[in-house]
Amino acid sequence: MVNLGQGVQYLLLRAYRNWDFPKGLVEPGEQPWDAAVREVREETTLENLVFDWGSGFMDTGPYNKGKISRYYIARSDETRVHLPINPELGFPEHQEARWVRFDTALSMVSARLVPVMHWANATIGAQGHAQGDAQRNAQGALKE
Repeated sequence: MVNLGQGVQYLLLRAYRNWDFPKGLVEPGEQPWDAAVREVREETTLENLVFDWGSGFMDTGPYNKGKISRYYIARSDETRVHLPINPELGFPEHQEARWVRFDTALSMVSARLVPVMHWANATIGAQGHAQGDAQRNAQGALKE
């Protein structure tokens, strides 16, 4: 998740001591892309995501008993994040959310997310901060 309002900022969520992006499991019959959009909505209440940089993704290497996370890059014009109660848990999945710049994000995430951060930053820079700016100006103004 990125926000371009005050320069590129990445949304990180904290669960206990770990900072990560919104993510979750793909439900039976669900496509990974749809799962990613659903997980962002469920974990942050952010909707109306815009995929300015297309449908490209990056998978992490295996971690925590062989899990692999898939990350997409989406833009949100909203910055207000709510951390709703997960009905299965009875409490929010995350304790904190922050929009942070690249260097700050790098200092917060675990080693397995550093390649994801570099991929996202390169993708946003290479395919155009200008692309996002053009779309925003034209309108009037991101797992398995």
